Amino acid sequence: MGHMAANRDQLLARTRRIAGQVAAIERAIANEAGCAAILHQVAGVRGAVAGLMDELIADHLQSHVVAPGLSDAERAQGGEELLAAIRRYAR
Repeated sequence: MGHMAANRDQLLARTRRIAGQVAAIERAIANEAGCAAILHQVAGVRGAVAGLMDELIADHLQSHVVAPGLSDAERAQGGEELLAAIRRYAR
């Protein structure tokens, strides 16, 4: 996905923050933190992953479905890839 190079650093920063949030959940569980605190941390991770997914979907849509100059076959393939990813994410 060469088109992601433009915002690669931003995407990596987001994934690193998510990794840090997951590590914090692991520490909280290991240290027997309160369940309410852990639930809030998990909700935060879920929101962060959803935000990352939104950004990736928008990027894929712009680059592989609606970009000028794509053939009908390329648009169809891009749409199918996007639909498959959304279906998997929605499970």
